[in-house]
Amino acid sequence: MYSGLLIILLPLIIGWLLPLRHSALLRLVNKLLSWMVYVILFFIGISLAFLENLSSNLATIFLTASVSVFCILICNLLALRLLEKRLPWQHRHKQETLPSRLHMALESLKLCGVVVLGFLLGLTQWTPLRHASDASEYALLFLLFLVGVQLRGSGMTLRQIMLNRRGMGVAGVVLASALVGGIIAALILDMPLKTGLALASGFGWYSLSGILMTEAYGPVIGSAAFFNDLLRELIAIMLIPALIARHRSSALGLCGATSMDFTLPVLQRAGGIEIVPAAIVHGFIMSLLAPILIALFSA
Repeated sequence: MYSGLLIILLPLIIGWLLPLRHSALLRLVNKLLSWMVYVILFFIGISLAFLENLSSNLATIFLTASVSVFCILICNLLALRLLEKRLPWQHRHKQETLPSRLHMALESLKLCGVVVLGFLLGLTQWTPLRHASDASEYALLFLLFLVGVQLRGSGMTLRQIMLNRRGMGVAGVVLASALVGGIIAALILDMPLKTGLALASGFGWYSLSGILMTEAYGPVIGSAAFFNDLLRELIAIMLIPALIARHRSSALGLCGATSMDFTLPVLQRAGGIEIVPAAIVHGFIMSLLAPILIALFSA
């Protein structure tokens, strides 16, 4: 039953066990990881084009993504607000000039363009393209290996993670509330609870969740997972400046797994250098949990 879980976790663990510290090699890993994301999303787009009843499936994708992101974010925000009332985050930082949110949003939307490009190519129904799903499986294993190497190379130790209670606390609240939101979305959409929980476990890491969910549930649910987490990141980028002054935990929690990389510059400029350790710990925990939970709920 859990052979699929083992196949997903094995390359992640192997990558984590490699003590890779050389900066040039880590930069190469990061570059390869970016390219592999584009390659696999291109394959997802091709697979979509080979679906039967294409128009109804596209409607299902966008309905599922819309309902799930709404339920998950509402649950996240309510739970994070309770955390802020119990444990206020005191600070004196004044916001700096922020990077262009439009530019960051466009960077995220590039990945949508890759999916669309693959989809348009798939509409040609060229016979070799039918092997796209098989090719994506091998690419996925390599990507998970690179993710493991990247997490190990981030330099975070268990002691550093345990010492930052704010980052751990926000991560715990986001985890629990996201899963509640996934259950609510599953009930609204009349889908299995495990599917709703898997959808909620991407934590904004759209490039990974779309890939893993496609392997587990097919391109319809996989694409819904991709757009669900992409919307989460775009919403976080837009809301961080408005929330950061009075609701720092909410601003951090909305970023999910991306708080240690893509949204970190926005958090730092808006919330100051003191938010960085919590953001890295929070993002690290979410990034580590995302593939494990998706694999577990998909098993």
